[in-house]
This record gives sequence, C-alpha cells and structure tokens, in this order.
Amino acid sequence: MISKSTHYAKQGEVQRNWVLVDADGAVLGRLATQIAMILRGKNKTTFTPNVDCGDHVIIINCDQAVLTGKKLEKKVYRWHTGWIGHLKEVGYPGYSTAAGWLGYSDEKMVRLAKQETEVMGFKQIKLKVGQNLEDDLRRLKLAREAVGPDIAIAVDANQVWDVPQAIEWIGKFKDYDLAWVEEPTCPDDVLGHAAIQKAIDPIPVATGEQMQNRVMYKQYLQAGSFKVMQIDATRVAGPQEIVLEYLLAKKFGVKVCPHAGGVGLCEAISQLAMFDYVSVSGEMEDRVVEYVDNQHEYFVHPTVIKNGRYVAPLAPGNGTEMKLDECMKYLHKD
Repeated sequence: MISKSTHYAKQGEVQRNWVLVDADGAVLGRLATQIAMILRGKNKTTFTPNVDCGDHVIIINCDQAVLTGKKLEKKVYRWHTGWIGHLKEVGYPGYSTAAGWLGYSDEKMVRLAKQETEVMGFKQIKLKVGQNLEDDLRRLKLAREAVGPDIAIAVDANQVWDVPQAIEWIGKFKDYDLAWVEEPTCPDDVLGHAAIQKAIDPIPVATGEQMQNRVMYKQYLQAGSFKVMQIDATRVAGPQEIVLEYLLAKKFGVKVCPHAGGVGLCEAISQLAMFDYVSVSGEMEDRVVEYVDNQHEYFVHPTVIKNGRYVAPLAPGNGTEMKLDECMKYLHKD
C-alpha cells in the first residue's frame, strides 16, 4: 500500500556524503546553482526546509570554470554601504598638464590640448604661465578655442611673481574662466597668498606642493590663503601626516586637488586621493588629481587612466614599487 503521508527528515536521520565537483569547463552560474543544491540537500528526495540535509562539497579545477559572454570584462561590483564599489567602477577624476609646458609651440600646445581632452578624456588641462603676459594671453585664447567651454583650464606660475605683480597679472586672465591659479608666489608667504586670493576672487588660488609640514597647511587654511589645497605624496612625513592634511581640509571646507607632477607621484598619490573620498570628505566631483604621462613604465603597478580618470589600483602596497631590472640598469657601479 502506498503511503500518502509526507516524510520530514529529522536531524539525526540525515546522512551526509562527500561530493566531488569538477569545475573544468563548467559555466560559473550553473556550477554555483549545482553546488548550492548539494550544500542544501535539495537534490535529495528527503529534503526538509528546516533541517540541514546537505552534503559536503569538494570543488576541483576552479580556475577552469567558464564565464559566458562578456561577464569577465564587463562585470560591475558595487558596495551599497559606502563608496568603494562606485570608486572601482568609475575611478577618480584626473587632469592633464601635458599641453601646458612653456617652450611648446602654439601648434603643439593646441594639438596636445585636443588629444588630452578628446582622446584621453580629461575634463581639465593646465598651462604654465608667468614669463610673458602677451604669450600667456595668446596661449590661453588658443587653448580655450581648442577645448571649448566645457573643459576646465588651470594655470601654474611656479612661484615667479611677487604679490603685487601676481594680482596685476592674474587680473588679465579674468575672461578665461580659470579653474585656479597655481603657485602665484613664494609658497612660504602665507599672508601674501591671502592677499592674492582676496584680490583675485572668485578665481581660486591653488598651492601646497612645496609645503613641508601640516603646520603650513593649517596657517594657510586659517588665513584663507587658498581655495584649492594641493598636497604632495612625498613632501611631508609620510601617509600619517597626509591624513592629517586631509582632515584639516575637511574641517575648513577646502577641496584637495593633489600635485603629481613627478616620477612616481601619480602612482603614490592616487590611493591617498581615493582614501579621502572613501573615508574623509566623501567628495569627488570638482576634485582632480594631476596626471603627467611620464616614466610610468618603470613601475610594477603603473597608473592607469581611463576616460580621463584614475583607475582604482587593486594591488597591495602604495603603488611605488619599481621594476628591479629597470633599477639595475641605472645602478652606479664602482
């Protein structure tokens, strides 16, 4: 006689076996479903929802599992409790100094400005200024015509002016909608920068790459000497002091756009900027990290730029490990 009653397994009745699953050639999603069925015991006629009926699973050849379509290249990870998933997906905004070096012909400057914005995808470029006012105005006009109104343009004077000269010179730039004027005078002159910032407002003053300690940043912030704070990954006493600088900027409500115009600086600073986004300011828009395409090939994990943004590095370390064989080429030998 056939029983019509439903059998519910009891915990003591469950027999657990070891099941060997070979992942070689298996489609990952289907494989995961198969393993989940075994672990829960849903492949057994005695499966009972509130009882652990599953078997033990050993998976071999995991690295041979197959991802169909473009899942490997296109897969997106998000962490909905914070910012990290978004950062890994979109990266951190950069800006390019490639077009801006003094000594480039107008033609080369225009060509590089278009390349960096149209091909590389940067939303901001920077030009060097301060040697000749007529040259500066001509180059700014050409750059603005080349990149259009939607690309930000910053200028960098590399400390060439005294305070009155800076105020007068920068006043001539008012028609070019500048993102900032960088290092207009000596970086030790806190009050001089405050006077410049007050006089040229709303154009922001940017500086900080030459500052040696957090006290200088504190004084600049207290005096209102800049609107854009530029840190350098190697100028102060390591990451601990840089964290303090980011905290100071957060307290005073000043954005940080790090300097990276040197060998290895792009590699060193990008993670610190991303740390600020994840753990301090929570802000990324209207903030940029400098990018100079120079000698990245000497690093084990070189900076990667995609659509004008720094790709989040996933390798451990601070990003500055250099290739040993490249270093050996330049090792001094007696």
